[in-house]
Amino acid sequence: MPRPTKERRILEPPKIQGMKPMGVPARFLECVYLALGEYEAIRLADYDGLDHREAAEIMGVSRPTFTRLIEKARKKVAEAIVGVKELLIEGGNYSFSTQLQRCMDCGEFERFESTDELVSSCRNCGSTNIVHLNEWFGGRGGRGCGKRGGHRGGHGH
Repeated sequence: MPRPTKERRILEPPKIQGMKPMGVPARFLECVYLALGEYEAIRLADYDGLDHREAAEIMGVSRPTFTRLIEKARKKVAEAIVGVKELLIEGGNYSFSTQLQRCMDCGEFERFESTDELVSSCRNCGSTNIVHLNEWFGGRGGRGCGKRGGHRGGHGH
């Protein structure tokens, strides 16, 4: 029996839930699922430019585990781009280090250390149309792909 997956530490939730090719309705697309740990591996190694040792330490995993995560993540991103598939970010065993909110009116992002600090209005424009991004990734099952129509039930939109 395999060992349980070790929890991956993630700085903050992704600012999006996924991406899809332009000009192709989502109902016609297959999906590729990128786990949150894989997303964080790409962010740390490819976006922030950290080496595998540093990134593994930040995520709370071993260096060989980090290398496996980044290889899986890169393969999935390539599959989504080359295979013209929707890329959805969800799932995995993870915990966020910080909280992230977004104003849906002006687009401003704000990071907080704990949920006690979350605000009910945007400090930039005063809007109350605020989304707590951590909630996008917690306590909900997968959205599924393939034959579907219309919007996705408003998750994070």
